[in-house]
Amino acid sequence: MHIRTAAAATAGSLALLTFLAPTAQADTHRGDIAFTSVTFSKTTLNVGISEVQKLTASATLKDNSGIKTLMGLKLVSPDGHIQFAKSSTCTRPTSTTMKCTWSYSLDPDSADDYFDLRNSSAGTWHLDAEAGAYDGDFYTLDSSVTMKIKRYAKLTTTQATPEPVDKGKTLTVTGALTRADWNTNTYVGFAAQKVALQFKKSGASTYTTVKTVTTDSTGRLKTTITANASGTWRWHFAGTGTTSSATAAGDSVALK
Repeated sequence: MHIRTAAAATAGSLALLTFLAPTAQADTHRGDIAFTSVTFSKTTLNVGISEVQKLTASATLKDNSGIKTLMGLKLVSPDGHIQFAKSSTCTRPTSTTMKCTWSYSLDPDSADDYFDLRNSSAGTWHLDAEAGAYDGDFYTLDSSVTMKIKRYAKLTTTQATPEPVDKGKTLTVTGALTRADWNTNTYVGFAAQKVALQFKKSGASTYTTVKTVTTDSTGRLKTTITANASGTWRWHFAGTGTTSSATAAGDSVALK
C-alpha cells in the first residue's frame, strides 16, 4: 500500500486517507493574497450505506500579482479522514483573480474498505487549500470553511391503532428510528433519541407536535395518545450533529 502525504496532493487526484491528520490550525497567509469567497454546493451532506454522494466546492482568489498555484483542495473529517478532490476546473477572469470549482465523491461502501467512510467520520468537516501568488504571497485555508457530513437517518411508516377509533379513546402509535452504520453498511436502531409525535387535523395544512418520545435500546418508538379528532399522525426526528433529520410517512386515523 502506498500512502500519500497531504503535501503531495494536487487538484485532479482522488484519495481518502485514514491516517491521523494534523490538528486543524487557524488560516495563515502573507501579503495581499486572499480567498474572497468559498462556497459548497451543499452545507450538509447526508450519506446512507451504499449510494455515492457528490459535493462541489467553489472559490475565488485574488492577488495583485496574480494567482500562480492552488493545491491541496482537501476535505478533512473530525477523525482525520482526508478526501481529496476528484477533479477541478479553474478560470482567470482577470490578471489578478482566479475562480475554481472542484468536486468530491463520498462513498460509504467502496470496493476497497480502506476508502470507506467510518462512523467516526460523521460531523463537521473542514476544507484545506493552499494558494500561492507570483510575488511569493501565500494563503493556507485551514479551519475557517466547514460543512457537515452526516449519517442518513430513517423513520419507519407511522402506525396508529385502532383505526377507526372512538372519540376520547386511546390510540397506540408506533415507529422505529434507524441510521446508517458506515462501519457495517447496514441501518441500525438509534437508541435514546427524542422523537416528536406530530398531528395534523383533517382539513389542516400543518403538523403540530403533540408529545416527545424517546427511542428504546433498539430504536423503536411506542406511545399512547387520546384521540380527539380525525387526522394524520407522524413521527419527526430533528437530527443531531452527526445524524440527519428524518420524517416518517403519516398514518391517517378517522373517528367513529
